[in-house]
Amino acid sequence: MVDAVGRDAAEVLEKGVGRRNLIHAAAALGAGSSMIGAMSAFGSPASAGAPGPVTPSPGGEILQPGQGVIRGDHYLAPEADQVLWGYVPTVHSDAALRMRSGQTVTIDALSHEGIMEDQGRDPVGYFGEQGVGEDQVLADAIDIAAHYDRTPRDFDADGPHVVVGPVFVEGAEPGDVLKIETLEATPRVPYGVVSSRHGKGALGITADGAAPDGIDLGEVMPPVETDGRQSGDPTAYGNVSTFTAVRDGKGVMGMGGAEVSFPLRPFMGMMGVAYADDAGLTSPNANSIPPTLGGGNIDIRLLGEGSTFYLPVFTEGALFYVGDPHMAMGDGEVALTAMEGSLRGTFRLTVAKPGSGDAPSVAHSYPFAETADSWIPIGLSDPDGAQDGQGSDLNIAMRRAVVNALDFLEKDRGMDRALAYAYLSAAADFVVSQVVDRTVGVHGQIYKSHFA
Repeated sequence: MVDAVGRDAAEVLEKGVGRRNLIHAAAALGAGSSMIGAMSAFGSPASAGAPGPVTPSPGGEILQPGQGVIRGDHYLAPEADQVLWGYVPTVHSDAALRMRSGQTVTIDALSHEGIMEDQGRDPVGYFGEQGVGEDQVLADAIDIAAHYDRTPRDFDADGPHVVVGPVFVEGAEPGDVLKIETLEATPRVPYGVVSSRHGKGALGITADGAAPDGIDLGEVMPPVETDGRQSGDPTAYGNVSTFTAVRDGKGVMGMGGAEVSFPLRPFMGMMGVAYADDAGLTSPNANSIPPTLGGGNIDIRLLGEGSTFYLPVFTEGALFYVGDPHMAMGDGEVALTAMEGSLRGTFRLTVAKPGSGDAPSVAHSYPFAETADSWIPIGLSDPDGAQDGQGSDLNIAMRRAVVNALDFLEKDRGMDRALAYAYLSAAADFVVSQVVDRTVGVHGQIYKSHFA
């Protein structure tokens, strides 16, 4: 727990420098400060029912804002008066940072899990119940949960994500592509949360109270009888959040007297550029949940360190943003969330002009990605993200992923289109990206070794 001296120091600093600068002041004080959780290793046992003690990030520290190694040419932290909670920047948004094409930026991304209204909007209390000490909770989580008022929060309508940015990249113009190379995706804390919420996810009940096609009411998750949404109190909704510790490089969930563990694979679930041409911060077209042609909540697990993500540019400067950091996720993402956990990401942002050959041709009109091993065509069921109009037809997403793959192979690799269609059936993989974001996604893998 934060000691009395540390608490008094925090109060003095807040009065003297304001909440906006408090986080940076804490960083400047260094690892010895106890007031808002400076770098600290986890060692105490978790609470009853949790999966035992958690362990620190690879560097042996809690990555509070601004602390630890900052690898980028620029740095951006989540601040309550700059982030958007539940919405993404539009083409009219003001930039939080400007940088030149080809430079790098380090962004501390904050997970929404642990600060949500159904979890009490109190990360110290919520994580404390799991055995996490107050000095081991991120200062930006505490600050945003307590002080965010940039937009009114409607838990039932707004997206959950804390969105950091946007970043203005000099030289980016509509028709260009923003090339996003993920150089770092480091956990800021050694724990995460996986949540299932009523009415959402692959098995969520429909808006009219029916079971979704293919299952009956008894198979809905969370179970119908635990649905407390009629109370109007998010803490009584009956949503389920599963605390997941990090131990020995794995996510660990307690299951009675046993445990289940799985490898971590950190990546940003949300990387995007401004797309919606709407005024105001809370336009339904800028809701953070559905992915769009501007990327956003794309939720493709391959987009970790070493990956490259290409997005078409729709406004001057591109206005890049991140959010929804994941520590691990399976292809398909079914329960609603992945293993959500705050990450420090470092990205190289480069403007690719039409005809330069610096980006796949498909990327000038549609999101596209690649790793060292594969090219990744993407398909979305309804990438326009229109108000109340998101389609969730995986067949549509699949067809678009295949068409984008064919366009890439024909235009960028010189394959005859009929031959490319046959090749995709014989040798490429297509998998479900996610089925929980209103607009669902499919992505393919075309293996570079086949073209060596």
